Parts: sequence; structure tokens; C-alpha cells
Amino acid sequence: MTAELAEVTIEQLQEDMAAGARTAAGIAEGYLAAIEAVDGALCSVIETNPDALAIAEQMDGERAAGQVRGPLHGIPILLKDNIDTDDRMQTTAGSLALLGSRPARDATVAAGLREAGAVILGKANLSEWANYRSSKSTSGWSARGGQCRNPYDFSRNPGGSSSGSGAAVSANLAAAALGTETDGSIVNPSGACGIVGIKPTVGLSSRAGVIPISHTQDTVGPMARTVADAAAVLGALTVADERDAATASEGRKVHGDYRQFLDADGLRGARIGVARSGVSGYDEATDVVFEEAIRAVRDAGAEVVDPADIPTVDGKRMGECERIVMRTEFKHGIAGYLATRVVVDAALAQPRSLADLIAFNEAHAEQELALFGQEQFERSQESGPLDGEVYLEALAAGQRLAGVEGLDAVLDEHGLDALIAPTGGPAWPLDPEEAGDAVHGGSSRFAAIAGYPLVTVPAGFVAQGAGGGAGSALPIGLTFMGRAWSEATLIRLAYAFERITQVRRAPELGR
Repeated sequence: MTAELAEVTIEQLQEDMAAGARTAAGIAEGYLAAIEAVDGALCSVIETNPDALAIAEQMDGERAAGQVRGPLHGIPILLKDNIDTDDRMQTTAGSLALLGSRPARDATVAAGLREAGAVILGKANLSEWANYRSSKSTSGWSARGGQCRNPYDFSRNPGGSSSGSGAAVSANLAAAALGTETDGSIVNPSGACGIVGIKPTVGLSSRAGVIPISHTQDTVGPMARTVADAAAVLGALTVADERDAATASEGRKVHGDYRQFLDADGLRGARIGVARSGVSGYDEATDVVFEEAIRAVRDAGAEVVDPADIPTVDGKRMGECERIVMRTEFKHGIAGYLATRVVVDAALAQPRSLADLIAFNEAHAEQELALFGQEQFERSQESGPLDGEVYLEALAAGQRLAGVEGLDAVLDEHGLDALIAPTGGPAWPLDPEEAGDAVHGGSSRFAAIAGYPLVTVPAGFVAQGAGGGAGSALPIGLTFMGRAWSEATLIRLAYAFERITQVRRAPELGR
């Protein structure tokens, strides 16, 4: 990273541009130089936007003419490489299979960022196909981008699937990034990389033009170094979209500017439940950070209900339902998405179905299947129709267990504003001899299946000994979870926690 951009906030960048101390072009040049200097080892950015400087210069021209579009005017933002852009960049989900075709138009969230004046800086690496190809995959790896690494310790995993978005933002290679989440893919890498991540309610942000997994669980959200920066980005993602029926959901409650909910005293008087059973207790060092976070919440004036466990946490049915739903929806959703791609190289095979993707991987096994297989793809290919009894029963049961009988039940029972839990354990080692992730727990599943929001914020660090880079300190995140459309409340609570704890510190890039 360049010293002048280290840990700089979006608000600071806007103040500097307003004062003439910086230009959007200069900011973009600084981040591009930082990517060039350090990302060869980090592997967080698949490609930079060849038009980034031209866009930044256009934003400078508008500012000089007295037109400032809003808080993102001239701000460089990375997009996860499963978000369509109608420009000179690729959109591939990290897979070689999508080279040779291109999106016909911007994803709605990408168009929203452009309208807000943001500079789309490039595409971030990710777990290939958003980590849905194999049950033994290694998070952060894609055939196109290679293995993304944790910026605090290059021998550790950055978490997935929005791996590059988390690692790049943490390493100060962009002001912010967009990630996507089906179950944990924003909050997990945000926690592992020591940044803030907002996983919105399903339907707050459009998924049109986003390579899908599950239309009932997928969502797009911001990843940033501060809650204020994430809130600024979130406001640009809330446009209702005729291409995504979820954005017309009954009861949809969104705001054009979430910065209005930033309150340094926002925990005072709040009722916060401590979720323990099933979502903590899996790692001793993480538990120490969690207990310190609970004390900080209480010291900030919140009324803490401890424990406030989710009633359905011990059941297996919810996880079974999620697997059925995701397999079924992916098979049909990916075919619908592939039909939108425009062929630009007739000499290359153009996949139009999940079966085509499976065949492509088999034909290119040396590049695609050398580290792990495609069991998830194969199981999904065997799944039934969207109007089938097995799918419909699983969908209804999963949402009931996660929502009405799960999160809603515990929030209602104790009259809570939110629950807190560790986002996950410390980043796990990258083991080239063994495929798969050694994940240390997590707390994302209930909100994922119910379609509810999460906000994760840095809560502390744990020291690691041999095997993790001698003496390296790895971040731990604290997740705030709430009801559908409660982003405003969660942002207020997370911001207050961030302000009183001031945990975030920049990585030393692998040590």
C-alpha cells in the first residue's frame, strides 16, 4: 500500500477532493500502483479496469463543474468477479469456462455504483464459482486468479468466497469492495481479514447480473475498513429492480443513505442477546475475544441478555434443507444466467448449462480440477425441478427453522435489538498437500437461510505460533444479526462498537 492511502476513509477522501488536496485520478493511480506493487503475492485482484483512470478523470471534471453525485463520487471500488460489468473487463466467477463470452450489460449494483460516481477499479479474486463447485474446495482459489492469501499472514486463508474483496480492502488496495453472500461469503472473509462486512437482507440489493447460487439466499453487500465506509457504499445498492423480483418484496425497507444511522452512542439502551450454543465455544482464543467484546457492549450502555440462544440451533434438518435448496436453485439459476452471456470468441466453447460447465471442467481438468473436484456441481445436476415436492418442502422448512422458529423467536422472546456472536475463528492455514478448508466455526447460517442481514466488525486479534507465521496476529470479527430489513439498527450498533473498541489495524502484508 502507499503511505498516503493507508487506512484512509471515504469521508477523508471526499474532504481532500473538496479541498483540492487530492483528485479522483490521483487516488485511482495510487490504488493501482499499490495493486501493482504488492498484489503479486496476495493474489486478491484478478484484473484492474483499463478505463479506471478515464472514469476518475471524468469525475474530476464533474467536480470542477460543481457537480458532486454523492459520497462515492470519485471513490475507487473493487467488484467481486461474479458481478457483471459491461466494459473491457471479464466476469468469470474465477473460472476459465466463461472466458470467451461477456455480459450483455452491467449488473444492477455495478450500474448503481457508476451512477453514484464510483470508479470501478477492477475485479477481485474469489473462491471459484463462489465456493459452490466442491465440498472440498480451498477458499480463495480460482483457476483464473490463483490462490488469494490472508494479508495478515500469507500462509493463512483469507476466507471465502469473497476472498479477494476482503484481502484487497484490508491491504488498502481499494477504498471498498463489493462481495456476495449465499452463506458466509461476505462475513467470513471480512472477519478473517479484519474488516467490516454488511450482508444485506435478501432483496435489499439486486442480484440481476450476478452469477447465482441461490435466488432465495444470494445477496450483494459492501466490504470496507470502517462501518461508515460500508454504510456509504450500501446506500448505492438499494435501487428496486424489475430484473430481480426480490427487490419488490413485501415489507421491503431501504434507505438511500445509511450514514444517517451512524451513532457513536448507539449501543446505549439497546438490548443485545449473546448467542452461544452452536455459534461459539469452538476455539479458545476466539472465545477470549468474544468475552471481551461482550464486556465492551455492556460498558457502552447496552443491556446484555446472556445467553440468548437460537432455539433451533441444535437441529440437523435446517442444514439438510439448505443443501437441497442450493443444489436445486443453482442448477436452474446458472442456466438462466448463462443464457444472458454474449459470445465474443466463437472458437471457444460457450457453456449454456450446468452440464456444459461440468464437461468443460473435465476437459480442462489439469487447470480446473487439479486441487479439488466438482462434487457440488454433480449433485446439483442430479437435483429435481423448482416445483418439485422435495425442493418446496425443504425451502419452507429451512426458512421456518432459521427465521420464525429461529432468529425471530429468540429476538421476540427477549425483546432484543440484535444478537451477537463470533463471526468465525482465526484464519486457517493453507495446506497445499490437502484440499479443503479447516474452518473454525461460524454464525452465518441462520441469517443466510432466513434471508436476514448481518454486520461483522473487527473485535480483536489472536496470536498464532508455529504454522501460522511465528507470532502472527490474526483478526477475529464480531457479528451483529437481526430481523429482516434491520440494516439501520445493525449499522448503528456496529458503529458504536467500532468507535469504542478501535480494533482495526492494517496488516503488515504477510510478514
